[in-house]
Amino acid sequence: MTPNRPVASDPGTDPGNDPAMAADQPSDLKPEPSIKEPEPLLLQMPVSTRSLSLVVLAGFAGLFVLHWAKAVFIPLMLGLVFSYALSPLVNWAEAKRVPRWLGAAVLLLSILGAAGAMSYSLTDEAVKMVESLPAAAQKFRQTIKSRRDNSSSTLETVQKAATQIEQAAQEGGPPPAASSRGIIRVLVEPSRFNVTDYLWTGTLGLLALVGQFTAVVFLTYFLIVSGDTFRRKLIKVAGSSSRSKKITLQALDDITGQIQRYLQVQLLTSALVGVLTWLALSLVGLENAAVWGIAAGVLNLVPYVGSIVTAVASAGVGLLQFGSLNMAVLVGGMSMLIHTLVGNLLTPWLTSRASRMNPVAVFVGLLAWGWLWGVWGLLLGIPILMIVKAVCDRVDELKPLGEFLGS
Repeated sequence: MTPNRPVASDPGTDPGNDPAMAADQPSDLKPEPSIKEPEPLLLQMPVSTRSLSLVVLAGFAGLFVLHWAKAVFIPLMLGLVFSYALSPLVNWAEAKRVPRWLGAAVLLLSILGAAGAMSYSLTDEAVKMVESLPAAAQKFRQTIKSRRDNSSSTLETVQKAATQIEQAAQEGGPPPAASSRGIIRVLVEPSRFNVTDYLWTGTLGLLALVGQFTAVVFLTYFLIVSGDTFRRKLIKVAGSSSRSKKITLQALDDITGQIQRYLQVQLLTSALVGVLTWLALSLVGLENAAVWGIAAGVLNLVPYVGSIVTAVASAGVGLLQFGSLNMAVLVGGMSMLIHTLVGNLLTPWLTSRASRMNPVAVFVGLLAWGWLWGVWGLLLGIPILMIVKAVCDRVDELKPLGEFLGS
C-alpha cells in the first residue's frame, strides 16, 4: 500500500479559485482582503493656468500703457471728473432755458476768473515770502544754534570720549606702509547748488502743466456741452438686447451717482478744513489766516500729500513771523491736527456711506494709483475705483473684484 503523495494541483482546479470549495475551507486559510489607501482629495480650480497667465500678462501690459500714456489719460480723467461735478449746474441752467453751450461757457469762465483773482491776490504774499527766505534761513540757524548752546553737555561728553577712542585706535594701529608715501590724495568736491538750472527745468514743467490744463478745460467744456450724447452712444454699442442695454444704463447711473456724491463729500470736507484752519491760525495770531484757510481747503482735495504741504508751508510762515521754532511747530501741528481729524474720521465715514467702498481697498488703490501717476493718481484714484467697482458689479466674471472693493 503506497503512501499518499501530494499531487500538484492545477491552477484551474485550485480550490482557492473555486468559490464553492473556498467556502468549505477554514477561515484562517482564507486570503486576507487587500487594504485600499484613501484617494487624495483634489481641489478643482475653475481657472486654467493658461487663462491665468494671460490675465497676468494683460494686467502688466495695461499698467505699462497707463504709465506710458499718462499724458493722455490724466487730462481725460480730469475732464471726466470735472464734467460730472459741473453737469448738475449746467442742467439746472438748461432747465431755466439757458442754452447748454452758454451755461457751460459762463460756468467755466466764472471758475477760471475766481481762481485767477485768488492767485493774483496771493501774488504779493508769495513775493514777500520769497524775499524773506534769507532772513528765515538766518532765524532758523540762530534758533538751532541757541538750542544747541543751551542743551546739556551730554553730547559733548560723548563726543570727547569718541575722539579719545579714535586717537587711541590710531596710536595702537599698525604704522603706515612705506609704499604709501608717494600717493596723491584726490578730493572730489560736489557741485554747488545752481538755481538757474532748477528754474529752467521748472519753467519747462510749468509750460507742460499749462498745456495740460488748457486741454482739461476744453475737454471739460466739450463733455458738458455734449450732455447725454456719449451716454446714449454707450448704450447703443452695448448690444442689441434689452438686457445688455439695461445693464449698461444701470452701470452709468451708478457711476454718475457715486462720483457726484464723492465730489460733494470732498467739497464739504475741504470747506470744513478751510474754515477750521482759518479759525485756528487766527487764534494763534498768524497773518493772512484766511488765505491759508483757502489754501488748506484746496490742498485737502489731494489725499495725504495736501495735508503735509499745508503743514510745512504754514510752519515756515510761522517761523518767519514769530521767529520762534516753538511757534512754527505749533502752527504746523495745528494744521496737521485739523487735517488728521477731518481726513481720518469724518472723510472715510462720509466716503464709505456715499460710495460703499471698502476703506482698505481704497487705501491700497490710492497707493497703486499714486505710484502710477503721482499726485494726479492720488487725486483721481477714488473716482477710478468707483468706476471699476460699478462695472465689476455687473459683469459675472468680475464680480469677485467688485465684492472685494465693496464695503
